[in-house]
Amino acid sequence: MERVWYVAYGSNLALERFSCYLYGGRPRGGARLYPGCRDQTPPQRTAAVTVSGGLVFAGASKVWGGGSAFYNAAAPTQLAGRAYLLSLQQLADVAAQEMWREPGGAYALELEALLPEVAEIHSLGSGRYETVVRLGELDGLPMFTVTHGTVADIDPVAPTASYLHWIATGLIEAHGWELAQVVDYLHAAPGVRLGWTPGTLLSALSA
Repeated sequence: MERVWYVAYGSNLALERFSCYLYGGRPRGGARLYPGCRDQTPPQRTAAVTVSGGLVFAGASKVWGGGSAFYNAAAPTQLAGRAYLLSLQQLADVAAQEMWREPGGAYALELEALLPEVAEIHSLGSGRYETVVRLGELDGLPMFTVTHGTVADIDPVAPTASYLHWIATGLIEAHGWELAQVVDYLHAAPGVRLGWTPGTLLSALSA
């Protein structure tokens, strides 16, 4: 298993924002400077994907403020994602950065060795993005994402405008959605309606 798909469903849906994980840098509106991957080769391909499960906002994002995006595999809905074709090493380094750990460090090396063995869901710890989920295959290669292992037990929290803007940008880039469809999708996610109406969300994303 040399190549795998990393499925993004939060701000990493937007290629510009995801590039900070690959090449290093600070995303516009974000509070963190990312070191980037050891291997900074661009993704071989990207693809729009839809998988079973749902999007939920919970916890507290250190980068954006407000709730963070998580994948809830048990949700009776559909998740809109963007798959990036990466090396195993790159995916491990992306996941490590999600947990504020060093690319190429002990966590990344453990995950890189573990990924070929993950059949469904595997938790490496209780952290926000320490659970790896295998989402099936695309063109014969496995798809993986990361989330919180007990996301269904976390209280929903409203996300910030800057965070939602990146997610919206990625949904439009990857899926070609109109803004109204983006608003409907995001507003249905637990956490969003705690801070947003469809109207205020549309205004924020149109700015």
